[in-house]
Amino acid sequence: MNFIELRAGKSVENRPIPAFVSETTGSKYFYLLAGVHGDEVEGVYCLSQIFDWLKKCSEVDLPLVIIPTLNVDGHHHNTRVNANGVDLNRNLPSKNWSPKVLEKKYHPGPKPLSEPENIFLTKLFNKYPPQFILSIHSWKPMINYNGDCKQEATIMFEQNGYPMVDDIEDHPTPGSLGEYGPEVLNAPVLTFECPLIDDKVTLKNIWNENEKAFKTLLRHLQASKTN
Repeated sequence: MNFIELRAGKSVENRPIPAFVSETTGSKYFYLLAGVHGDEVEGVYCLSQIFDWLKKCSEVDLPLVIIPTLNVDGHHHNTRVNANGVDLNRNLPSKNWSPKVLEKKYHPGPKPLSEPENIFLTKLFNKYPPQFILSIHSWKPMINYNGDCKQEATIMFEQNGYPMVDDIEDHPTPGSLGEYGPEVLNAPVLTFECPLIDDKVTLKNIWNENEKAFKTLLRHLQASKTN
């Protein structure tokens, strides 16, 4: 596949936020993004591997938007939040957005869509309407599906055995992409949670464990679009 680098967004600290769109166009687009939380290097690494594969791939030819790292300031500083101390995954204008700060690391910001990173993301959504969103995070191995994407979650589960959940008990996520996508954009969101690296688990281990799941998902999306 061939990709075009879009005009980058800007972070709080004026770092560029790279984004890419496929030369293959469509009325709706499939989104792949990572680094919503800046300290989640596992997801950023996996998306870099997926992106490299797609550039050489002839079997997948989808209208795609790829955002390798949304929270570039957090990635630079190795923090979950952005440079304003805001959790970007609690800052989107879903109906359940709340100004309540449950914990410092979940700070939702002063108002929905207060952060430049999310303003950039929603501008992309407006220009390239999403059909499906895959957001790669890291926490504990899990496939969290919101909206009509249980089939896609199942496809990944069949490859890696990660638990499938449609609601994470005792873990509310007001203002998250998982809430905002189905509710406002009419686009399902599959939030893929990688395991965390430690003394025994490396980034390469995580990719090797999940490479087949990611590639099988993308092949499925291609087949679904074709059919």
